[in-house]
Amino acid sequence: MLSSLKSHEEGDQEHHRHSNPLHPNPQHGQISPSAHARQLLLSCAELAHRGDIPAAQRTASLLLATASPYGDSTDRLVHQFARALSLRVERLLPPVVDAAPPEALQSSYLSFNQVTPFLRFAHLTANQAILEVVDGRRQVHILDFDTSHGLQWPPLLQAIAERSDPKDPPSIRITGTGSNLEVLRRTGDRLQTFADSLNLHFHFHPLLLLPSTSSNPLSSSSADLTSSSFQLHPGETLAVNCVLFLHKLLKDGDGSDGSHDLRAFLQAVRAMNPAVVTVAEREASHNSPIFLQRFTEALDYYTAVFESLEATLPPTSRERVAVEQVWLSKEIEDVVSREGNGRRERHERFEWWEALMRRAGFTNLPLSPFALSQARLLLRLHYPSEGYQLQMVRDSFFLGWQKKSLFSVSSWH
Repeated sequence: MLSSLKSHEEGDQEHHRHSNPLHPNPQHGQISPSAHARQLLLSCAELAHRGDIPAAQRTASLLLATASPYGDSTDRLVHQFARALSLRVERLLPPVVDAAPPEALQSSYLSFNQVTPFLRFAHLTANQAILEVVDGRRQVHILDFDTSHGLQWPPLLQAIAERSDPKDPPSIRITGTGSNLEVLRRTGDRLQTFADSLNLHFHFHPLLLLPSTSSNPLSSSSADLTSSSFQLHPGETLAVNCVLFLHKLLKDGDGSDGSHDLRAFLQAVRAMNPAVVTVAEREASHNSPIFLQRFTEALDYYTAVFESLEATLPPTSRERVAVEQVWLSKEIEDVVSREGNGRRERHERFEWWEALMRRAGFTNLPLSPFALSQARLLLRLHYPSEGYQLQMVRDSFFLGWQKKSLFSVSSWH
């Protein structure tokens, strides 16, 4: 599957990378901005938390004036967090556009997929878990949540084709979900063309998750699972893919931990009796209702992300700029400046997801040694840095930078 990863992901380019250790808990001081800049950010956050808006504005203004978005990783990180804090205190400094246009978001997402190993690692590992379960099955149905541009699926389709009799290929269906029907249709067309080139029997069904409220765009997703639009067929082997999706179902005021909709979603998934459920999430705790706790956790997490970009890309990289100023900036703004059900980036650590999946009746399906070797090969071939490190803990994989875990992948049944 790894060979197809290089050949068929959009816009593959040459990049210089790194690899090293990781752990769920960072050692403060090893991965952090300069002490002075960090303290100013924390002071600004404390002022905002206390409601001292004028002082918070002055501090944010100072940080924005001194931290360049084009400087080193510390400057760039401080600029993004100061920007998010200024948005939190009534969006006064500096003037900003509320949201990047869809074209910029798409471009930055594709760049994020190219210049960091995180998405490719999640896709590759989830695909291998799916492949090992569906191998040899005549009819395969993949229910993919938050499909976006479908970057995950060409390598899996090629791997299935390589293992199949070309005279009698299996039937593959992907139900791709999302909130933009036109994007889903374009994704389906691209995947159909690629599957046709492999002589696979393939069908893509777009499933639109219509928002039931403006504050929670995915609150209707568990209802959609049981609607007639979903189309379960007898005899199919079902795989459910949740890569960077489950955290979007968390919200404020939804049970004691905000997981009522999520638990209903998982119950609906379990009722379908899938052969495998793949889960990938950021290894972070960004869902605390306490702003200062959430801010400190986000500062540690994104410091590691920005340092990995600093170490693996040249200062002139336009892709890095796009990733930091559009994609990561959007995430940081959501975690830092938004409250209530308008906040979408509600990341939790693996231990939280593990407990939730077990309570929902799922059992961990160990990721294979081959999947681990394949993930290591991905890092060695495409991201040969001394900072990235891959670990296997409790039959699940963790990828991070230095001492900090950043992403986890697990599979369940």
